[in-house]
Amino acid sequence: MNRIQGIHHITCMTANPQQNLDFYTKVLGQRFVKRTVNFDDPGTYHFYYGDNVGSPGTIMTFFPWAHIAKGRRGNGETLATSYAIRPESVDWWQKWLTEHEIEHTLETRFSEQVVVFADPEDMIIELVATTDSYVPAHWENGPIPAEHALQSFHSVTLGVHDATPTAALLTGSFGYELVGQENNRVRFKGAGEYAQYIDLLVRPGHARGRLGAGSVHHVAFRTVDDSEQLEYMQALRSAGHMATDVKDRQYFHSIYFREPNGTLFEVATDAPGFLYDEPVESLGAELKLPSWLEQHRPKIEEILPEIHLDSYA
Repeated sequence: MNRIQGIHHITCMTANPQQNLDFYTKVLGQRFVKRTVNFDDPGTYHFYYGDNVGSPGTIMTFFPWAHIAKGRRGNGETLATSYAIRPESVDWWQKWLTEHEIEHTLETRFSEQVVVFADPEDMIIELVATTDSYVPAHWENGPIPAEHALQSFHSVTLGVHDATPTAALLTGSFGYELVGQENNRVRFKGAGEYAQYIDLLVRPGHARGRLGAGSVHHVAFRTVDDSEQLEYMQALRSAGHMATDVKDRQYFHSIYFREPNGTLFEVATDAPGFLYDEPVESLGAELKLPSWLEQHRPKIEEILPEIHLDSYA
């Protein structure tokens, strides 16, 4: 069984689909690569944003649940999602965020500059200036010049009461390596070439988070194929983690479990990917449904809120 290759995707929650769509495409410059539904709640959209082709390690997804209460950040969840940018792009991004009236701060972490800000629902986004980054398939029709565009994910930060059991999972079943510590932040690195860092922010006794608008629902990690995913499922179960059976998510296959501090983890396959049901030139242009929901398309389309795509394709 290979070591985990890094982050596959990150799934979040929003109460405002249009605002969410506008921010992640027009401000962050991510392509809207897939518009489908939550397979467990098909009256709800499932939005996918990423690079031009939806490469694993670039995908941020959202469930837009109308009228959902605002989330509360705390332990047992993802506190921040970080993208990699080039070091020479820090000034550009600070000016861009200022132009869009987005408050931000500049920090230094593990000798790298980090631009910190929040999306419209107060979910923390970070841009880590690093030479250790992956250049994805740039979305040429997007608003961000190629030289300053977001790269893959850099990392996620998890809030934990106790780092020990989560660290044991990461370094054991997942094959991550401990690579650094600054104050109460502990960093682990996966085996892949990009999107491979996990930070644990150790905060004993801190309140647990509450899921809602602006929360990260789960973090998905990459596995090569179905057979390797089954190996992970067995290894996780043997280690005492309650991994689910395999779920067919159309664009990847998934298993889920909660890490010891409470954050929901997923292990997802790279295949078949987002070109499975539409060509690269029209990704995100139409509502895509799995075969078992096609018979319900008229009802689903009637329930889903209207969104305006403008020139997102």
